[in-house]
Amino acid sequence: MNFIDSSICLENCMLASSSVYRRQLFLIRSLGGYCCRVHMEGGGRAISSSLSTLGADAEGVMRKITPKLDPSLYKGQAGKVAVIGGCREYTGAPYFAAISALKIGADLSHVFCTKDAAAVIKSYSPELIVHPILEESYSVRDDEKATVSAKVLGEVKKWMERFDCIVVGPGLGRDPFLLNCVGDIIRQARDAKIPTVIDGDGLFLVTNKLDLVKGNSLAILTPNVNEYKRLVEKVLQCQVNDEDAYEQLSSLARSIGGVTILRKGKTDLISDGLTVNEVSIFGSPRRCGGQGDILSGSVAVFSSWARHHLSTKNNESSMQSSLNPMVLGSIAGSALLRKAASLAFENKKRSTLTTDIIECLGKRYSLIIESEHSSINFICCQLLFICCIFFLFLHSLEDICPAF
Repeated sequence: MNFIDSSICLENCMLASSSVYRRQLFLIRSLGGYCCRVHMEGGGRAISSSLSTLGADAEGVMRKITPKLDPSLYKGQAGKVAVIGGCREYTGAPYFAAISALKIGADLSHVFCTKDAAAVIKSYSPELIVHPILEESYSVRDDEKATVSAKVLGEVKKWMERFDCIVVGPGLGRDPFLLNCVGDIIRQARDAKIPTVIDGDGLFLVTNKLDLVKGNSLAILTPNVNEYKRLVEKVLQCQVNDEDAYEQLSSLARSIGGVTILRKGKTDLISDGLTVNEVSIFGSPRRCGGQGDILSGSVAVFSSWARHHLSTKNNESSMQSSLNPMVLGSIAGSALLRKAASLAFENKKRSTLTTDIIECLGKRYSLIIESEHSSINFICCQLLFICCIFFLFLHSLEDICPAF
């Protein structure tokens, strides 16, 4: 990836409202570049650097990390994702997360859920691979818990190393026995170095057991307003401070040992403790339930793609080695959800549902990927037009002044 050094960043030199700036930014986008922002405190101390908040930069991230469609690839090479969640009460959330991963471009999507939820989730789509192996307290006697727990972990372990990323929490519920089993699954993923996106009731679990994710740079937490409030109170032992949101988020990520946190809100803030990024693309005013599940599935796919992209030999460089694929995946997932939600709202207005947004993921994503070629073609046409005008100008000078 090509980055503009923050010392010469256009954003540090020009106002965003400048027409010159907008043209320069368009050129950077078209050439596959990015723009950095350094946030400063009093005295000029840099507290964080970030990708530009403009949607153009998030689109550039998506284009860079998306694998090419190649007929020589085999099933699974574009991503294998697993969702850990789904119980008697909640069957929609794991489905939303798992199907979103497929809609974006993952090859395989698994769901590990309770037996009560499995048949329902399977009925939603034949595309998902559903494993009915999780258990809740009501179905397990006290003297069987150790045996059942070991059996659950053994079943998950058979699959774990096949996955490029797992999502923990959608539709999980808060059954104590189930949460204990899932806590052990999170440890398994960490030992296997599998990126882990934690959402919903998975956040309830890790907020009460921070050791599950502390120091894990491959963990991504995606809290909403209330979940973020509980994290701040537990870890930083203070209240949420929106006036100093960047520094507080960065401090929270550092305190949990460098996990990546995607704080959901009107503007999504993303930090790994070293950088703070924001995605402020307008999405949809419709706040139907399930959009967070789409986000978790999207982030899982993009994070695994970013990790693969940055690890390939052709992409090794000092600049790229400093990039965090979990951050890039979070930026891409946040931006795509917002754009898909915007498209769905254009069509359905107040009746927009999560399923409508899911159906817009592929279309919106294709438009983003294809726009790169359109932008390059546009610039080529512009350059050709300028050259023609220049030669016409020279020709007119020859007519006016033959000596010229």
